Amino acid sequence: VRDCIQKTLTEWSSKISQDQNQETLEVLECSVAQAIEKINPEERDELKVSAKLFIVGSNSSSIRDAVDLACSALGVAQLDSVIISPPPVEDGTNLSLEYLQPYWKELENLVQNKKIVAIGASDLDKTLLEQLYLWAQVKPSSNQVNLASCCVMPPDLTAFAKECDIQLLTHNDPKELLCEASFQEVLQESIQNMKANKWIPLWLLRYSVIVKSRGIIKSKGYIIQAKRNAS
Repeated sequence: VRDCIQKTLTEWSSKISQDQNQETLEVLECSVAQAIEKINPEERDELKVSAKLFIVGSNSSSIRDAVDLACSALGVAQLDSVIISPPPVEDGTNLSLEYLQPYWKELENLVQNKKIVAIGASDLDKTLLEQLYLWAQVKPSSNQVNLASCCVMPPDLTAFAKECDIQLLTHNDPKELLCEASFQEVLQESIQNMKANKWIPLWLLRYSVIVKSRGIIKSKGYIIQAKRNAS
């Protein structure tokens, strides 16, 4: 992730005007057009567009921004599936349904508005997955389990997922994919005269475009949004 961000920022900053006063800008749109391949509408039915959204800040409204930007970048009207990874909880605190609810409600709104087809969760044990399933209006279609936490799927989780038709997937993403300090460091290295410590990452979305009939990845990439702290 860090390498992708650094390469994009370095290439982008080399092409912009050196006279541009970045200190006064509240928003910087850093993109390399040739790095993202828009989907041909004629091929859309043959492709599955899936994403995993890592929320870095604690604002659930970031979810809509992330999905809108992903759809715009890829040239599609909706994403086929989105898996949410909410912000890490504080040390000594367990992940709870109450913590997940605002994020899930935002995902449900996007399903109802036909921006997403299916939504899933990440790293939920059987108890929490069941609580979410019983409470949610739009049920989770999948749950990702970290390979680092278990070599074998817990039997109670497997049984519940099978009963409720929830797909269990595996992943090996770190607990914190991109921390604030790491983002600021790569920002400082990539763009000259940038007060990197003022920029805070909000979310990171990883997308994959998969050819359905062949099960191969046609393209993949990251989209990240950060805000400038005015203080």
